[in-house]
Amino acid sequence: MTNQQDTPKQNTTYPLRLPQGLRRAVAEYAKREGSSMNQFIAMAVAEKLSALDTAEYFKARAARADMDEFWALLNRSDGLPPKEGDELPVDYTPVKRDT
Repeated sequence: MTNQQDTPKQNTTYPLRLPQGLRRAVAEYAKREGSSMNQFIAMAVAEKLSALDTAEYFKARAARADMDEFWALLNRSDGLPPKEGDELPVDYTPVKRDT
């Protein structure tokens, strides 16, 4: 997971080289959003780190999954019928899964 100990007041300077076309695109999007290029890039990096953290979380969570228990729960006969609007489409064909 990422280390987010820095607070907004603890900024560092990092020289960043961007290809000219990418720099133009960043400048254009930052202007549209009413922010500086620096703010835009910082937010883009923060969003990327968040996405990576989320992917790591779900990968770890999936590793803990008990698929036999999952399928047993999903295929149990004592469940309630779907609520109105949650039904499968009339033309639905189940996909065969390994159990």
